[in-house]
Amino acid sequence: MVFSSLEFIFIFLPIFMLIYACSRKEYKNLVIFAGSVIFYSLGVKKPVYIFLFLLTTLLNFIVGQFIENSRHAKKAWLFFGTAFNFWWLIFFKYWSFGGENINAIFHTSLTIKDIILPIGISFYTFQNVSYIADVYKGKAKAEKNLINYGAYISMFPQLIAGPIVTYDHVAKELKNRTHTIQKVEDGLKTFTIGLGYKVLIANQIGGLWSDISMIGYESISSRLAWLGIFAYSFQLYFDFCGYSLMAIGLGKIMGFNLPRNFDHPYLSLTMTEFWRRWHMTLGSWFKDYIYIPLGGNRKGNSKMIRNTFIVWLFTGLWHGASWNFVLWGMVLFLIIMSEKRWTGKTLNRIKPLGHLYMMLIIPLTWLLFAITDFHQLGIYFKRLMPFLPQKTYAIMDKDYVMYWTKYWKYFAAAIIFSTRIPQAIYKKTKNSAFTTLVLLAVFWASVYCMYKGLDDPFMYFRF
Repeated sequence: MVFSSLEFIFIFLPIFMLIYACSRKEYKNLVIFAGSVIFYSLGVKKPVYIFLFLLTTLLNFIVGQFIENSRHAKKAWLFFGTAFNFWWLIFFKYWSFGGENINAIFHTSLTIKDIILPIGISFYTFQNVSYIADVYKGKAKAEKNLINYGAYISMFPQLIAGPIVTYDHVAKELKNRTHTIQKVEDGLKTFTIGLGYKVLIANQIGGLWSDISMIGYESISSRLAWLGIFAYSFQLYFDFCGYSLMAIGLGKIMGFNLPRNFDHPYLSLTMTEFWRRWHMTLGSWFKDYIYIPLGGNRKGNSKMIRNTFIVWLFTGLWHGASWNFVLWGMVLFLIIMSEKRWTGKTLNRIKPLGHLYMMLIIPLTWLLFAITDFHQLGIYFKRLMPFLPQKTYAIMDKDYVMYWTKYWKYFAAAIIFSTRIPQAIYKKTKNSAFTTLVLLAVFWASVYCMYKGLDDPFMYFRF
């Protein structure tokens, strides 16, 4: 079940919210925990994954107690909890990938079975690890109530695709939070904006990338290739940003202030700035739990380069068990290092140059993200660079004109909503009747598209 579905909006959410609203204060976290487990069970393909999720929740709750109460074995319990959490992530996400590469390198014949990835495992693993790490560092007190901890880990708005919420961010609200009509109204409006991002922009502009994939990369013109990768870049942003906004909106309705995950990243002047604005909770997690513990930039330039390399290697692997994600992470590492040492100051000083640079570099890096097959990746890259030698295929004359005519309005919406202008207008007018009417129109237009089947799963569900 996804947020942008009729089943969620008209069945699950109203039933959950009615039970939540009618529950006494001391039972609201139990409703969240139980409701979130039901929500999760509706999305998993194997029932055993529900028990795995509950097992990891229980074990991390217990490990947190041991870490806080132990005098001499804190580090051992931290190691055990971290190893337990990452073992399951490695097994489900990377076991097949590792086996395939062992067979290729050593010419062995290990039996590799396709393992279905439990939905949301990358996200709830990171939250569990951050919790026991924060208890170990004394940044957070161990949660004494299993229901509260279960509500934190399982909270369905952010369970499957983030934002990644650290325990200290919501610890107070788990025990004492306020519920007001204003919060509910703000939450519904934020949810509707996210729904519009997903259904009316991401899904629609993503149709161009699907069309190109159906045609075949070898049979498109250079101009259509650029149009396609721009479409994918916008689709990925509005898909994931839309999900995050819906999660934040649902959190507000339940009295939680979930962290923001995006800050208009396509306005960035450098890739360094871009990754401070994109998927901000993931970036903060890697900074707080990998980069800084490794020493950050405090132990000299060479250690800083090493630590940054490790972070980007893990960032690539976190997104997928495939060599294209490793390559993507390494390319980003090289770009960011070059900005730190040579180009960053110039790009930040000469803003038009910085924007032009990002207009080229963002879609090129997302190309590595989008295409997992290196042969197809090479074909598409050559299509983007027509001066490179390449085979000649039949290409429809002025194919880009036909697709631009079909999709230009979605590009216009994507460009406008990538800027700060709509947000600035919304902040000034969000309590007006006009804004309410616009959001009602967005909501029902989204419902209509979902009813017509013009909807897709969230792209980040596969990570």
